[in-house]
Amino acid sequence: MSRAPAAHRSNRLECRHVALRTSTLTSPSPSAPAQPSAEVAQRMRLKGIGLMCIALACFACLDTLGKWLGTSMNPMQVVWTRYTAALVFVLIIFNPLRDPKVLVTKRPWLQAVRSALLFLSTALNFFALQYLQLDQTVSIMFANPFIVAIISGPLLGEWIGPRRWMAVVVGFIGVLVVTQPWSGNMHWAMGLTLLGTTCYAVYNILTRMLAGHDSAGTTSIYSVAFGAIVATALVPGYWTTPDSWSVVAAMVAIGALGAFGHWVLIIAHGYAPAGILAPFIYGQIIWMIGLGWAVFGQVPAVNTLVGAGIVIASGLYLLFRERTIRGG
Repeated sequence: MSRAPAAHRSNRLECRHVALRTSTLTSPSPSAPAQPSAEVAQRMRLKGIGLMCIALACFACLDTLGKWLGTSMNPMQVVWTRYTAALVFVLIIFNPLRDPKVLVTKRPWLQAVRSALLFLSTALNFFALQYLQLDQTVSIMFANPFIVAIISGPLLGEWIGPRRWMAVVVGFIGVLVVTQPWSGNMHWAMGLTLLGTTCYAVYNILTRMLAGHDSAGTTSIYSVAFGAIVATALVPGYWTTPDSWSVVAAMVAIGALGAFGHWVLIIAHGYAPAGILAPFIYGQIIWMIGLGWAVFGQVPAVNTLVGAGIVIASGLYLLFRERTIRGG
């Protein structure tokens, strides 16, 4: 999946990781308190927010190119393009020949499951984009924080209270407003997007669990290596030779945007907790509406805008409650 929206809440492991990283920059001696100064912490948060916005712009452009390429080739070929090109770019950036340790993971099974979930999320998203508008898919994908809130209990032991449960319920009402299953006109591809969003929510949880174990380079490589291998095995049955250089350029760009976007997303969470970055996820709908109109001439329906507004408001309340409880 090409989004990004990371999980709403940062776990204790993530907080310790940020504290340790910043303390090395600000502590003059081993006896000094392991806490960053307010000025340094603020700068780090601003860097994280800036990187988050860059990552979301990359993902919006990636989805737009994926939808455009889907008009001339099978979505599985688009998935193969996204992962193969991304793997090449990631290997160039981190160069395991120069640093073989980047291929060593402390949690191999966790990396494997996480990579498989990302592949499923990406594939489902590209198939859905054949039939849905960009603003529809991103509005449904905004359900990601609510799914994360639900599954954080059994996976991380972070259980939510009644007020946050109410926010989750209201958020899913917003998703229903977008999909309108009662109208009889709900497109089946919306189900693919919702399933892909669920995969991506679990992927976000596993990313948080890996933050204190593997480096950004290691996680970036494993994120795309699994998908590249699986897609390469499947794509021969769906292959269509590109008929223009613009198609080739778009295929290369998808890989570059995916690799760079996910790398920047990982780095952003090293500078700022997920709770600080979470509100900026919703800015992606502006990108999607603008690109949908500019590239495909698509104007969002009223129910999509209303549903997206409900989802965003509920998500922001969920974030507010989380920060209030944690004193952030």
